[in-house]
Amino acid sequence: MRILHKTSSLTLYIPEPIEDSAAQLFDTGISAGFPSPTEDFSQERLSLDEELVKNKETTFYARVSGQSMIGAGLDDNDLLVIDRSLEPENNKIAVCFLDGEFTVKRLRVTKDETWLQPENPNYPIINITEDNNFLIWGIVTNVIKKV
Repeated sequence: MRILHKTSSLTLYIPEPIEDSAAQLFDTGISAGFPSPTEDFSQERLSLDEELVKNKETTFYARVSGQSMIGAGLDDNDLLVIDRSLEPENNKIAVCFLDGEFTVKRLRVTKDETWLQPENPNYPIINITEDNNFLIWGIVTNVIKKV
């Protein structure tokens, strides 16, 4: 991946496809309960780009920096998959450009107002007004985590 833009809260990346980068997929699922017999597993190749990226020309990755979205499962250093072709809607998680900085928050949209809602009670809800320099940059479709 190549870095597109970096701020204190997000680093945006452009995905660069790698040929033959598919990993092994065990298609029957991995049990989180009782173990499953190994002979039930079938193997095939899986490309995460094909699985996670629906619109290749409009999809970017960004690394999260901060704790404002931990309640939505977005933790510091997680990698977001962002699609710029998707329409912003109420309750979607969006990457926004707000007053010179990128941020990721949940959209709260009514007929007359727009808010950016963090998913951590230690952070304030941001009411967007016409005084703000504001742009919804893209919609988060997936998150990639390290364990």
